[in-house]
Amino acid sequence: MTPEHSEPAKLGLRERKKQKTRQTLQQQALRLFREQGYNATTIEQIAEASEISPSTFFRYFATKEALVLEDEYDPILIRAYQAQPPGMSPIQALGAAVREKFAEMTQAEKDGLRERRNLMFGVPELRAASLIQMNETLLLIAELAAERLDRSREDIEVLTFAGAVLGAMMAVQLHCFNHPEDDFVRVIDEALSHLEAGLPLARGERE
Repeated sequence: MTPEHSEPAKLGLRERKKQKTRQTLQQQALRLFREQGYNATTIEQIAEASEISPSTFFRYFATKEALVLEDEYDPILIRAYQAQPPGMSPIQALGAAVREKFAEMTQAEKDGLRERRNLMFGVPELRAASLIQMNETLLLIAELAAERLDRSREDIEVLTFAGAVLGAMMAVQLHCFNHPEDDFVRVIDEALSHLEAGLPLARGERE
C-alpha cells in the first residue's frame, strides 16, 4: 500500500461483495483458530466455513498467514493521516490519525485486531511472516513522512525516521501482547510522544 493508492473511492456492488467475503473469511478463520488452534486449522476448513471453495479462497488471500497479517485498515489510516493539518509533524499527524480512527471502530473490530495481534506474537510462523513485511512497512512510513515534509523518500534522515517509527509501533504491539489490560491507543500515544521527545531514558530501578 502506497499513499497514491489510498484515495477514497465509492465501492461498487462487486467490490462490496469482495470486501464482505474477505471479512467473512477472516471472521471464520479467527473462530477456527480459537477452537482448534492456528496450526490445526486448514485453508480447506476456513473455505468450507465461509461457504466458498478452496480455490476461491486464494482470490482473497494468498496464504493462511495473510488472514492474520492483512486487513482493510491501512488505507483508512493513511487517508486519516494525510487529512491532518499540514502544520502537524509526521508523528503528531500519525497519533491524531490513530486516535481518530480507533474512536470510530466498534468493540468487535477492536477485539478482532487484538486477537490477530496475539496470534502474530504467539504463533512462530506468523511472527516470521510479519518480519518479512517490515521493509515494505518502513518504505510506506518513509513515503508518508516525505510527502508531509516535501522531502525524498530516499533521504537517509527520512528512512531513519521511518525506522524509528516502525520500531516504536513494534514496541507498542509487544507491550500490549504482554500487557493486554493496557489501552492500545494510550500506549501508542506514549510511545510516539517519547519518540518525538528524542527518546530520553533516565536511570531507574528494574521491575
